Amino acid sequence: MHYEGNIIRPPSEANSILLQVTVGCSHNKCAFCGAYRGERFTIKKDDIIFEDIDFAAKYCRNQSRLFICDGDALIIPQKRLVPILERISQRLPWVERVGLYANTKSIRMKSDSELAELRQLGVKIAYMGLETGDDVTLKKINKGADSARMIEMGKKIRKAGIKLSITVLLGLAGRERSDIHAAETGRVLSAIDPEFVGALSLMLIPGTPMHKDFENGNFELITPDEMLRELGTMIATTQLTSGLFHANHASNYLPIRAHLPRDREKTLALIASALEGKVRLKPEYMRAL
Repeated sequence: MHYEGNIIRPPSEANSILLQVTVGCSHNKCAFCGAYRGERFTIKKDDIIFEDIDFAAKYCRNQSRLFICDGDALIIPQKRLVPILERISQRLPWVERVGLYANTKSIRMKSDSELAELRQLGVKIAYMGLETGDDVTLKKINKGADSARMIEMGKKIRKAGIKLSITVLLGLAGRERSDIHAAETGRVLSAIDPEFVGALSLMLIPGTPMHKDFENGNFELITPDEMLRELGTMIATTQLTSGLFHANHASNYLPIRAHLPRDREKTLALIASALEGKVRLKPEYMRAL
């Protein structure tokens, strides 16, 4: 396989075939993210992509899922993305699910019929970084969309029959807007009603604008307990029809996996016990991105 730069994939795609179709991220401006700093976004040449698919056909016969890397594969023009998916279907007929990252810009660029076509060609899940539902924080982190656009595009991709996994980031708003960040994120998640929500805990990355703000005293990193309180508020205010809300990423202090609404009260009780010191939190040295 031909890999270039950082290969980023969701935790749930750990056992998937990783097919790199793009290099970098089409947005690459988020203040907290250092994954693709200094990396120019490009779409790889078809012959290299097809060669990697052929490689997977020979050596990846035990993997039933495929994830298209990198930062925002949905941005690929339909006329190029469709042949790639057709090639996957032809050469890897055992692959049951194709996943990719999406953002509001790339979702907006696809028509309803184009998204439906991608679904028919095997794209069954998209991963979108909401990070927060707080418009003030969204603007500050340079996410490129407000909460209304997040809701609109989240609903759009779900309407196409593509499952949606949304990422949110604990601690992102600092101490001053912590409660607002948590409650507004619950509001936006409820409006979109995704199948999956993944909560990560902020880890400052040297060289990013947010890390520089922290060093200059313009951003206050909240404590583990405060992150847990944010998580509790998010879970309490998130109304899902039937979704999985998990906070079991390596960055989190307290692993949580909750089906909402079924597990809401049990999960809030667990968080309360942790805040009372009755449940041990993950030590700092064991956290990772």
